Amino acid sequence: MKSVLKTIFLLLLTLHAVAQEHLFVETESFTDKGGWVIDQQSFVVMGSSYLMAHGMGRPVKDAVTTVSVPKRGKYQIWVRTKDWAPFPKGPGKFQVVLDGKPLNTVFGESGSDEWKWYYGGETTLQNDQVRLALHDLTGFNGRCDAILLTSVPKFTPPNALEALSAFRKKMLNLTDKPADAGHFDLVVVGGGIAGTCAAISGARMGLKVALIQDRPMLGGNNSSEVRVHLRGDVDKNHYPKLGRIVREMDNGDPGNGHPDAQEYGDARKIAIVKGERNLSLFLNTHVDQVEKQGDKIIAVTGRDIATNKETRFSGTYFSDCTGDGTIAALAGAEFRMGRESKAETGESLAADKSDDFTLGTSNLWASLDRDTVSAFPETPWALPFSDEYHIDEARSDWQWETGFGNFNTITDAEKIRDHNLRAIYGNWSYLKHHKQAKYGKKELAWVAYIGGKRESRRIIGDHVLNQMDIQEGKQYPDGTVTATWTIDLHFPDEKNKQYFDGQEFFAGTKHIKVAPYTIPYRCLYSKNVSNLFMAGRNISTTHVAFGSTRVMRTCGMMGEVVGFAAYIAKKHNTSPRGVYQTYLPELMGIVRDDVPASITPEARK
Repeated sequence: MKSVLKTIFLLLLTLHAVAQEHLFVETESFTDKGGWVIDQQSFVVMGSSYLMAHGMGRPVKDAVTTVSVPKRGKYQIWVRTKDWAPFPKGPGKFQVVLDGKPLNTVFGESGSDEWKWYYGGETTLQNDQVRLALHDLTGFNGRCDAILLTSVPKFTPPNALEALSAFRKKMLNLTDKPADAGHFDLVVVGGGIAGTCAAISGARMGLKVALIQDRPMLGGNNSSEVRVHLRGDVDKNHYPKLGRIVREMDNGDPGNGHPDAQEYGDARKIAIVKGERNLSLFLNTHVDQVEKQGDKIIAVTGRDIATNKETRFSGTYFSDCTGDGTIAALAGAEFRMGRESKAETGESLAADKSDDFTLGTSNLWASLDRDTVSAFPETPWALPFSDEYHIDEARSDWQWETGFGNFNTITDAEKIRDHNLRAIYGNWSYLKHHKQAKYGKKELAWVAYIGGKRESRRIIGDHVLNQMDIQEGKQYPDGTVTATWTIDLHFPDEKNKQYFDGQEFFAGTKHIKVAPYTIPYRCLYSKNVSNLFMAGRNISTTHVAFGSTRVMRTCGMMGEVVGFAAYIAKKHNTSPRGVYQTYLPELMGIVRDDVPASITPEARK
């Protein structure tokens, strides 16, 4: 017994000593981020967010913070970063500044696109606090994950993901019990149009709802961070009252990539959500842990993308509205990614052979007219354009798209976004230098650094919607959401493929018209996780059918139905499947007649 106690004491002593010797700073936690932005899109790969200098070719204001020093003395400095465009060296150059003195090393130009620790030299800290700053040199997306100052001689921080994650958790004290947000009837993860509508719908039905979003604003692809306009009709419904919440979210049609952020109604979306008495909103929270008992999810834990504070949310029902099917995958739900074959589905539009092909991700951009001529740097690290091939546009549309099976839209999210940036900056640089009469007085005013995804995981439900369901207009007893969008499956533009084979960033499509059809409720809950709903682009469809269901007004109506179904499930203490098997008439009655008389106006405020 004494030996066990001695071992525990020595372990605690060692951990305390480590804390005294390391000063670990996650850059996203800087108190003043200046012109740098938080990027969490690769959290599932890196286990962390990071800061990025997204200045569109103009250096951004320094990010600054002040931290306490464990003890005075000599420290070795390590900086975790990468060269995001090593062709042969990229433009993302920046310096780390300690107490006003920049380190001699310039980071972000190593020629390696691998995230790793780079040695920054040695310094002596003579005060109890040190002021850290990130100083951008180019405005072209330099990035920094973390800074480590260590007094341990010859210490090298880990680069391997598992070891790095353990080290990060230890340095951030993430082994402690997360904060408890409480218990909710419905926990909605993902604050795009689908998730926001699901949360509002459930709250207005009297449920206690948590809405968790991993960005500072709601709307997902329809937010000012991505700027995709809403598509799909809400006025052709078999059930005309369905779509009321979608209409509240709708800010009109500013088109894709509008240069004015206000056109996308970010503040109004948040105001609507915060006006719901039964709804608690948690922004900037990335859910990366799921707890289960048997085939049920009992809780999820999310980490704040800026502070790294962890919060636990327990719930009776959960809805995966992440688009990527993140919660479903963590919970072991069945899902599909890529294209099915004709033999598998019987669909005439299916691929001859199943594969990993998915629709891609867009980063939209826009320029504005100015009174004077403006310059833009040469971009030798970007994609090459020429008189023979360039894109003569002053504002992008949906066609600026990367993916198509060449990249995994989840694990390669950073690579996809960076490829899009190399295309945007390279093409713009060409236009500014070779078409000055037309573009000399135009300035690149906005470029999305958050990718607008189309396709990734599709969670398998009790029904998998297919091409025949859509084109034949099959009316299932549980047909709820009326969908109207064409079967809209993208593929690389032929000319773009000719010049950038395997690196395409521009898309084409063929719109195959469909009559209004209904999406069965059975597509909106998981086949094997018994208390998991889903709404949005990750519902249960084939790749072909997904081409029609994926647009945001349609996805928003799915969310409304999920809120109704969660209410019935709680009322009868049953599962999402139980709603279909036993209480379908009640669900369809709510879809048809909106809110039952049993839901009082007070419960909906």
